[in-house]
Amino acid sequence: MFWSKDLECMAREDMKSLQLERLKKTVKKVYENVPFYKDRLSSIGFDPNHIKTLDDLKNIPFTVKDDLRDNYPYNMFAVPIKEIVRLHASSGTTGKPTVVGYTKKDLRIWSELVARVVVEAGATEDDIAQISFGYGLFTGAFGLHYGLEKIGATVVPISTGNTERQIMLMRDFGSTILVSTPSYAMYMAEVSEKLGFDPNESNLRIGLFGSEASTDEMLQELEKKWGILATENYGLSELMGPGISGNCHIKSGMHIAEDHFIPEIIDPDTGEVLPPGEQGELVLTTITREGLPILRYRTRDITSLNYEPCKCGRTLVRMDKVQGRTDDMLIIKGVNVFPSQIEGVLMNIDDVAPHYEIVVKRERYLDTLEINIEVSNAELLESFSHLESLKEKISSQLKIALQIDARVNLVEPQTLKRFEGKAQRVVDLRS
Repeated sequence: MFWSKDLECMAREDMKSLQLERLKKTVKKVYENVPFYKDRLSSIGFDPNHIKTLDDLKNIPFTVKDDLRDNYPYNMFAVPIKEIVRLHASSGTTGKPTVVGYTKKDLRIWSELVARVVVEAGATEDDIAQISFGYGLFTGAFGLHYGLEKIGATVVPISTGNTERQIMLMRDFGSTILVSTPSYAMYMAEVSEKLGFDPNESNLRIGLFGSEASTDEMLQELEKKWGILATENYGLSELMGPGISGNCHIKSGMHIAEDHFIPEIIDPDTGEVLPPGEQGELVLTTITREGLPILRYRTRDITSLNYEPCKCGRTLVRMDKVQGRTDDMLIIKGVNVFPSQIEGVLMNIDDVAPHYEIVVKRERYLDTLEINIEVSNAELLESFSHLESLKEKISSQLKIALQIDARVNLVEPQTLKRFEGKAQRVVDLRS
């Protein structure tokens, strides 16, 4: 199914022409209306007339999250505040929040792009969508809410938390789509089983998961638990929110809305633009935003781009599953370790549950990696020989994946923290 087939299946050269036209307008807009960009571009002798081809984009400096914080709250806006009809913001846990403003046109585009993403995943006007994201300044819930309403689906804006009630309403309302983080969907399945309700017997058929990175193994486990098609979508509050990209039913990458965002992959250390297929940091430029246009935003997300047309018929570039974030990467004994690598190993081992905690310590001036993992059945803890064999198996496979040793602790079911929002699985005690 397609929401805007002419745009989702546009010929590559036509897409490039559209992107260039919109890029020129965007650069001119920020140069004339955002002092931050005027100063940044003028300092390197760059003006909007220098944009002749899409390749010229690489000559523009990057924008980073601190730029938005430093211009808090409204100094990055390209329109007067009276034209802004909606404000969202990040949590601001590491300082001032990043503030995002939307004009009426921005909100229409946002709804259109989320509609595109949910239809890619198979949503229709006949669906009942339960949104278990937290509502508020977070963009995720509102983005999916208006996109799903746009296609005519019935929306249940239950928000997050009160999980037993979530399960009750899911059954009573006959919800067919679940919108949540993958970790919360896993927790909901666990609670459902405790209540004596088999998740597979629900009416759910599609999971629209986002807000946190997840492995293929985690999504496969969710498909088994709930009997659904588990899809992933991607977005950043700074650039719009959800709707930047999403899986179609084939799930061979997330289709990026290239008519609204120009993606690049760079070497995170040098900033050099990498060729298609290379893995690196995703950089995105908005080309239709009115309220908050952003040039070359460093997302910190590690992925790659595939420009081959998808079997579903879409020609939009596909981004691979996010492998991790440059700011979430752990450097242990000189080795780069991503939490997703650990999850990928654990999800393929029998007798362990999909709940774990990564603890990094410093002992005698050396970094150590410790992983607490729930077993799937408390009875397993009664057999010392079986536990030792399981620990050895996990340790061996982690060593192969990470190239360093990890201390493995097997713990009882239901003992590790559960998450209703983004999962926080890493505890770094080195500082």
